[in-house]
Amino acid sequence: MTPYRTTAAQPLTEPAPEQALRLQNCQVFFDFDNTITAFDVLDGIIEQFSVNHDWIAYEEAWKKGKIGSRQCLEGQLRSIRVERSRLHDYLKTVSIDAAFGRLLALLRRHGVEPVIVSDSFTQIIRYILDHNGISGITVHANTLRMQADRLLPSFPHAGAECGRCGHCKTETLARAEFAGKQAIYIGDGLSDLCPARRSNLVFAKRGCSLQRHLLEADRHCHPFDDLSDIYLFFKEFTDERNTLAPFAPYPVTAV
Repeated sequence: MTPYRTTAAQPLTEPAPEQALRLQNCQVFFDFDNTITAFDVLDGIIEQFSVNHDWIAYEEAWKKGKIGSRQCLEGQLRSIRVERSRLHDYLKTVSIDAAFGRLLALLRRHGVEPVIVSDSFTQIIRYILDHNGISGITVHANTLRMQADRLLPSFPHAGAECGRCGHCKTETLARAEFAGKQAIYIGDGLSDLCPARRSNLVFAKRGCSLQRHLLEADRHCHPFDDLSDIYLFFKEFTDERNTLAPFAPYPVTAV
């Protein structure tokens, strides 16, 4: 059992029809790689620009739970050599999910400013968003600076508890500005397991590790193939003529 696997919990109850989803009372959190984008961009950068195959050993050790994501990223980035212009050329080829723009607009119509929480790097995420015409969204992630052809990471959101992740998404969700809101989490991977545990509603990308681990732990989640599924979910439950459609949040597991 890896340290990323969720602990066993009582099965979550099904939604009560008399309750309602009020998006204005919710905070929506998005993972970035393979959630807003169609693939893991950071993995693509590592594979594309590494000068050796050392990154594979770090990846395998991380998947087996032998090291945390911070140690994995630090090790993998040491092998990358890429000039800024070449990196930017690569990032320009990355598109985002076609439904993200209209999902973002729907949330904002209901007073929700979603937040991106990622174990990738703010500079990479913002470059991709800007290139795809998305602005004004808060990003919590690791940070990166370039020194010649080297990528040098730093981890301002590393957790005070276990210290394994580069970005402790659980601590970000617990920030004071999100207090009193029902947490809606959208993600796909291992770094999304902990924040999913403290969220009232979870969308997990179908067939990816987040969904698999939640199902193994008997925890409810809504599978999605792409963000159009989530857009249609919210559109159904937040009909512009009736924002009190049937829905119930799920209880949060104590962290």
